[in-house]
Amino acid sequence: MKTYEKSQKLNNVCYDIRGPVMDEANRMIAQGMEILKLNIGNPAPFGFHTSEKLIKQMSENLTNTEGYSDSKGIMQAREAIVKYCKKKGIENITVDDVYTGNGVSELITMSMQGLLDYGDEILVPSPDYPLWTASVTLAGGTAVHYICDEQSEWYPDIEDMRSKITDKTKGIVVINPNNPTGALYPKEVLEQIVELAREHELILFADEIYDRLVMDGEEHIALASLAPDLLTLSFNGMSKSHLIAGYRCGWMCLCGNKEQAKGYVEGLNLLSSMRLCSNVPAQSVIDLVLTDEELTKEMLVPGGRIYEQREYVYKALNDIPGVSAVKPKAAFYIFPKLDKKKFNLKDDEQFALDFLKEKKVLLTHGGGFHWEEPDHFRVVYLPEVEVLKKAVEGLGDFLSYYRQ
Repeated sequence: MKTYEKSQKLNNVCYDIRGPVMDEANRMIAQGMEILKLNIGNPAPFGFHTSEKLIKQMSENLTNTEGYSDSKGIMQAREAIVKYCKKKGIENITVDDVYTGNGVSELITMSMQGLLDYGDEILVPSPDYPLWTASVTLAGGTAVHYICDEQSEWYPDIEDMRSKITDKTKGIVVINPNNPTGALYPKEVLEQIVELAREHELILFADEIYDRLVMDGEEHIALASLAPDLLTLSFNGMSKSHLIAGYRCGWMCLCGNKEQAKGYVEGLNLLSSMRLCSNVPAQSVIDLVLTDEELTKEMLVPGGRIYEQREYVYKALNDIPGVSAVKPKAAFYIFPKLDKKKFNLKDDEQFALDFLKEKKVLLTHGGGFHWEEPDHFRVVYLPEVEVLKKAVEGLGDFLSYYRQ
């Protein structure tokens, strides 16, 4: 009998949506068990809802958005995105430089497919949002991971980044605010990255989808605003800040100097046209999303849900013997560290699997974010405090006796 295997292009692609931990969770759910999913940044299951204004605007535009749009998106949406970029200090951008996509994920993959040939390299952070590494690999390139330093608020290690640049390096990925650590990078760190890219004539890829989820009075600085002389691809969207992950509409902007990238832009235009267009009804609310900041802001200040959940989970995790965590300043993730010696850790995926079976709580192990040491895991702190309390108390009890 003739059999069909997956493409060899996928052999080295690791994207930890599935795997033994997720497979076990699905098996348990199929048996009727209730699993607390702290593994994915999806606000909807935890009682977050988008504003009625957004729903109303999309509903009113449904009959106007039944057909395909321009492959880059409707003009109203792209104009709003350009205006938002300029508000963030990004110049040299027009509506022709904006591409809407079915979520940022589609555009990340497109940006790599349009650029990379076999043997090309892209610097990607460790830990990372794993889609970046997977997209680089699927496009035929090699993801070279630079270290983000836990001892320095999870900021990128510039010297490690510098040491990994070769004549094959095409660009640097910067995830800020960061997933999975929740770190927010200061201007001086971003300027050092820009200078490095300038020195080696590299493209910057700025994943900034959490830029409107910043706490403690801090300010997000757009990477492209510091690099007007460099080509920077900025990625953003609505899923997280406006709690509409299922609407699937993000955007990618080509910022700065595009003179040396005419061939790359031609490739992006080809790929954009091949998928016809992104979700048109969702595009119809982009202009409202980028002017309606109140919903997001009220979640991020004392008394707001995300702020209070962050405060609780940070303190509670650090109170567990053998666990430490850097306080996140943005997004809704925290990336705690386990004491390898205390727990005799050899396999962080096994830890996540054992904890799932014992306490029915689903976490993502650090290796899923290309963190090499088996000593970290990510917590999504979207559930309300009472739910988080049950999960963290369960973790404390589990770790009181767990040894690998």
